Amino acid sequence: MTAHQSGAKPIYLDYNATTPHAPEVIEAIRPYLETEYGNPSSSHAFGVTPRKAIAESRRQVAALLNSRVDEVVFTSGGTESNNYAIIGAAMARRGLGNHVITTQIEHPAVLRTCGFLERNGFRVTYLPVDEAGMIRLSDLENAVSKETILITVMHANNEVGTIQPIAEISAIARRNGIVLHSDAAQSIGKIRADVEALGVDLLSVAGHKVYAPKGVGALYIRTGVELEPLMYGAGQENGRRPGTENVMQIVGLGKACEIAGRGLQANMEHMTETRDLLCRGLEERAGDIRLNGHPELRLPNTLSVSFRGIEANRLLEEIGPYVAASAGAACHSGAVEISSVLTAMRVPLEWAKGTLRFSTGRTTSKEEIERTVDVVCDAVGRIASNARSIQVGR
Repeated sequence: MTAHQSGAKPIYLDYNATTPHAPEVIEAIRPYLETEYGNPSSSHAFGVTPRKAIAESRRQVAALLNSRVDEVVFTSGGTESNNYAIIGAAMARRGLGNHVITTQIEHPAVLRTCGFLERNGFRVTYLPVDEAGMIRLSDLENAVSKETILITVMHANNEVGTIQPIAEISAIARRNGIVLHSDAAQSIGKIRADVEALGVDLLSVAGHKVYAPKGVGALYIRTGVELEPLMYGAGQENGRRPGTENVMQIVGLGKACEIAGRGLQANMEHMTETRDLLCRGLEERAGDIRLNGHPELRLPNTLSVSFRGIEANRLLEEIGPYVAASAGAACHSGAVEISSVLTAMRVPLEWAKGTLRFSTGRTTSKEEIERTVDVVCDAVGRIASNARSIQVGR
């Protein structure tokens, strides 16, 4: 019996795309929707509670990152945090050089920001990765020059989950007096993201990846690191990010970070268990599949698998009413468009075009995983059978 036939609601396995709001987050936000509408910059009584709420949220985010409270700046999300970190650091250090180093597998919020820098007089090196999606430290060492002012490397990849050696990258950056930024949108709440242990100067946080609302994020800025502002206005966020604060969403992010911190180990274990259960089920029943990403150094919740000879968008159509996942490739008018991550990892086309990403969450159950295995393997069987029938018909 399929998930649809049984009347069960669709199974959500796309937590890397976004997460539901945690119930505690919704409750924390509620007063700022209903009664606490004051401007936190106001000196009168209506501004007191919102102002204190922002301060508490900043403390909660700082606790998760192991940073100083005044090193946390609230933004509109991971994209703004990446833009502010990369453009701000490059512009502030332009007198020292014009070279930036990143990787070929970064999120578009980093890659396109680096493209902007290239159009404005900077030189950008895009490091390759190996077949597991990992950069080679020797490539980074060789790319560093006297003109290098910024390195930006994601903590963990959103598609395949590979975790980069940020602490080792930091050692190289520090030896050469280079600012290091890391996009941690996917790692926050899934693995430890301690800014002191990682040695980063800048780190981006996205609220909607950690069970907080969409449209809020944070940027960790190590004390002493100067950034050229992206926007100009009043003096909010210690003059770093002007504009009246989005109090309710900031409160939501703070509460989400508190929840993530206190349950990190248990959640890591649970997500690993459900991810691996899904992987084993697919291997046993779907047969010819390929795992993408590092087999060990990857996010506990992320499973990127390829089904040879099957088009990902066709498979998603089949399972869509029952299971939510993401594709690593898409077919348009007969042409196959492979993700830049899979391309950089040199995944063969016959595998890459059939790539799906499943990402589990804190509440994903074993029963949901078992149903997912049934749905996906049944769909793979149908697609393969139809393909054989077409071949025979010819």
